[in-house]
Amino acid sequence: MKPNVLLITVDDMNYDSPGMAGCSIPGITPNIDRLAAEGMQFVNSHVTIAVCQPSRSVLMTGRYPHRNGALGFEPIAQDVTTLQEQLRAAGYWNGIIGKEDHLAPLEKYCWDSCISTMNKTSGYGRDPKVYYEQTKFSVRQAKEAGKPFFLMVNSHDPHRPFAGSRDELARYGQHTPVRRTIAPEEVDLPGFLPDLPKVREEVAEYFTSVHRADETVGEIMRALKESGEEDHTLVMFLSDNGMAFPFAKTNCYLNSTRTPWVIRWPNHIQPGRVDSKHFISGIDYMPTVLEAAGLPPVEGMDGRSFLPLLTESAEQPERDHVFTMFNRTSGNKDYPMRCMQNVTFGYIWNDWSDQQTVFKNESQDGLTFKAMVEGANENLEIAQRVQLFLYRVREELYDFSTDPDAFHNLIDEPGYADIANDLRRRLFEVMQASDDPRTAAFKREVGF
Repeated sequence: MKPNVLLITVDDMNYDSPGMAGCSIPGITPNIDRLAAEGMQFVNSHVTIAVCQPSRSVLMTGRYPHRNGALGFEPIAQDVTTLQEQLRAAGYWNGIIGKEDHLAPLEKYCWDSCISTMNKTSGYGRDPKVYYEQTKFSVRQAKEAGKPFFLMVNSHDPHRPFAGSRDELARYGQHTPVRRTIAPEEVDLPGFLPDLPKVREEVAEYFTSVHRADETVGEIMRALKESGEEDHTLVMFLSDNGMAFPFAKTNCYLNSTRTPWVIRWPNHIQPGRVDSKHFISGIDYMPTVLEAAGLPPVEGMDGRSFLPLLTESAEQPERDHVFTMFNRTSGNKDYPMRCMQNVTFGYIWNDWSDQQTVFKNESQDGLTFKAMVEGANENLEIAQRVQLFLYRVREELYDFSTDPDAFHNLIDEPGYADIANDLRRRLFEVMQASDDPRTAAFKREVGF
């Protein structure tokens, strides 16, 4: 009997925002925490690229962006096989709820049901009850068709505009309802942001959205349980990228690509497990689901299945690093970056950085970056952070085990030369093997 597959994504949730990942706000994500307790969570889990549409395109093709045709917000290439094409051929019913426009072209994804939530009636993708109703409807459709289902359910929380913000009121003409509002004094600020009143205000709005996203997860799982299919369903939960603040989303830092990744599969995965050894990545999602469904891998995928880590407590020693990247913003601006991380260090190559090009992304539109720019007038450390964010440097090396917020660039320190060279070499090898169009430029610059 083929398993059902439920993929739950949240939008722009940082890896450490759920309670199970260390968030100090009491009761911030009880439903995500419960899902982790009933299944398994990975510590070294990453999306391949830290922006929404390209990240999702990777999940559904098992290929790097330069190998699936979608460097940014473009459709994938017609000759690239999708997970949904394979599942439909195997007799699956395919459905999607929310963010459906972030997988293109539509015909490549073979949806039997495609439900938009980005409208006033659906709370602009932020109403937990809508997700309950639509999940229940979708599972019922699959059962009536007599088919196992693949269902992708995508919350728009905690994407900007955040709950209760002025941006939300300006965009939607109303504040979307919440059942709990997080106060600025409740939050522990992310270490990569300065403690300024406006920053704290916006981070509190973000965490209000995080809590509502968790309620959406709870409603999705409630609908699954009521359907009677809970014990026959492989559930994966993750965020498509890090939080939409400076030094997170649309970059290659630890806070950019690391994601909370939880997997629940009754009678297959022992509850309460935590894997802090192996790296898994967005390119690995499709091959893992194919293997779980008893289907062969697809030729041309860059990822590989991590199913043995789930069901057999096996070892995959090659999973000691992860390759991540960035290419293009939703504003169609190119800022090519490549990154190689292992359990301790992260090396980033910013191909765009020339000390003249200015970085621009959505996080600069909110309260936080404006407060940082203002604070830079009086605080040298903040001024240096603003300068780095806007112009970057060609190479960055961080000890993420002691400096997860990337404050101390070690690239020019002699004691770290061997580490930098090792990560450069590993990065070059992956770029070369995957026909990365930036390979020649990287080779010229670093001397391989």
